[in-house]
Amino acid sequence: MAGVEGRVALVTGASRGIGRATAELLAARGARVVCVARSQQDLTQVGLESVAADLGTIEGCTHAVADTEKRLGPIEILVCNHGIGSAHERVIWEQDPDIWSETMRVNLDGPFHLSRLVLKGMVERRYGRVVYTSSTAGLVAEYAGSAYNSSKSGLLGLMRSVAQDGGQYGITSNAVLPGWVQTEMADRSAEQEAIDRNMTTDEVWQERAALYPANRVATTDEVAETIAFLASEESSGVSGESIRVALGSVW
Repeated sequence: MAGVEGRVALVTGASRGIGRATAELLAARGARVVCVARSQQDLTQVGLESVAADLGTIEGCTHAVADTEKRLGPIEILVCNHGIGSAHERVIWEQDPDIWSETMRVNLDGPFHLSRLVLKGMVERRYGRVVYTSSTAGLVAEYAGSAYNSSKSGLLGLMRSVAQDGGQYGITSNAVLPGWVQTEMADRSAEQEAIDRNMTTDEVWQERAALYPANRVATTDEVAETIAFLASEESSGVSGESIRVALGSVW
């Protein structure tokens, strides 16, 4: 199996959580990985090649792509995993328009710019793998999360567009839709929910686990394994797909 060995992979949101687990797994399987996040200090802890950039700006996306290709060569695998969560959101009539704008800028505009910058080279080389981390909230909206829900739904539209535009050039484009995973971002939302509902964070996580037949939430490694498959040569027959990693639940 050729997998990802020797392929140049750019993984965003890679300093922690799902992104870090994915970057480490791809590297362990022989990919040449560059990790991107906003904090260089956090990236240093990962121990892989890295670029610090704000992926909510065209300039940051351009820098991440250019620096990766300068160091390692053309990008063959793009994993768009970075994003802002919904812990700070409110019901839509109380939603701050600035939160909407920032969430769209990071969660949707960033992946668009990265895709636009990377796809041209993939087309020229007739090969590419693009994987987006959406969310089950992209299909089933969560309460008081209009910006997050909309951005994750939009990401699925972007994914399908890339699949259509790039399909004839040997490029696949897919999305993983994790349910609850106990990452730092999800912990922040649990902490806020605990405050709002006058309960403990542990009780929030127990409720979340109860949503799944396995009575637990998915792990970062489980999501990373799915991403790694979609990033591999063996996934050539899969494109335009949204794959839940949610232990059998709609969430």
